Amino acid sequence: MRIFQNTNFDFLGKRKIAYIFSGLFLSIGLLSLLFRGIEFGIDFKGGSEIALEFEKPIQISEIRDYLSDLGLGNVEVKTFGGETGILVRSELQEIPAELFPKVIETLEQIINKNYPDASFNLVDSTKASVTYQVSEKEKLESIIRTLFQNGFQATKFSQEEDNDKFIVRVGISDWIQENLLANMPDNKFQVLKEDNVGPKIGKELKRDAVVAVLLALVVILVYLGFRFKFVFALGAVAALFHDVLITLGVFSILYNVIPGLNLEISISVVAAFLTLVGYSINDTVIVFDRIRENIKIHKTAPLEDNINKAINKTIPRTIITSLTTLVVVTVLLFFGGEVLRAFAFTLFFGILIGTYSSMFVASPFVLEYAKRIKKGIQF
Repeated sequence: MRIFQNTNFDFLGKRKIAYIFSGLFLSIGLLSLLFRGIEFGIDFKGGSEIALEFEKPIQISEIRDYLSDLGLGNVEVKTFGGETGILVRSELQEIPAELFPKVIETLEQIINKNYPDASFNLVDSTKASVTYQVSEKEKLESIIRTLFQNGFQATKFSQEEDNDKFIVRVGISDWIQENLLANMPDNKFQVLKEDNVGPKIGKELKRDAVVAVLLALVVILVYLGFRFKFVFALGAVAALFHDVLITLGVFSILYNVIPGLNLEISISVVAAFLTLVGYSINDTVIVFDRIRENIKIHKTAPLEDNINKAINKTIPRTIITSLTTLVVVTVLLFFGGEVLRAFAFTLFFGILIGTYSSMFVASPFVLEYAKRIKKGIQF
């Protein structure tokens, strides 16, 4: 990376262009957040979500038709990863009471169809499961296997040798799987992921996520206020707000625009945002450290020159670190699978915007402050 040694770019001389660039991005992003909003994942909205991958390509419209009459209300179906994957989402966490008898009837029809001579009876039921007792214990494992093949999660009631009961989970995802298997017997599928989150937990997670990000910014503000001067802390936090808001705006703008990129705010995306905050502040602190060093050495030099020299000195380190991280994140973005794609995209875009803000937001903020108070900054 010797080509980046001894650079002499006038970063602060281009700061007004950067202001226009940042202002434009922030304005578009905030307008999109205001009018279009952002899509929250199952972690925050609550409900049931299941991702399936079929052996053969499927038609989304066909799947929607199959699932529209299940009695689950508004069922959302979208592509997941490619032409063989789907993501099915319902705002319900459990089978509605009026639908429960139909689910039980379907369950018992499967058993009767495959084991017409089997004698079984219902011994217990809850909102999420039913328990049956089988007279012929030798048929127990075979019945469980058949139910599993038809989309129901069935298992032995206990592992004792004299056990003659089996329990069947009766949930949203089981009902969806059973109907898809019945309607598409020639196109088998596997479950990639399955989530079920209550609305109360979703609200708590949403609140905790916001608190986590805000607390991180407050702690960074306090830490940098002690390590440098308070204006440096304000500049760093302003850059972090800049990074987070622009990245959120990109999530809002690009949601459902790029095929295969599911830009929803989930727990993993919140983790990516916190990682982005840490990555960006690390880059900013390195620049600030060099600025402080230059001010101490070149006390009579203009602040603008000291800041420019500091940024130029840190460019080799910034380029090497950013490129190395981007290579790993790019691999995750393209080959990490659908579940990690939003996480990887957040980091990818965040690294780019975070590197930019260290040079064109945080550092210019310090210069603008010094010009406004018409007083030099001394350490």
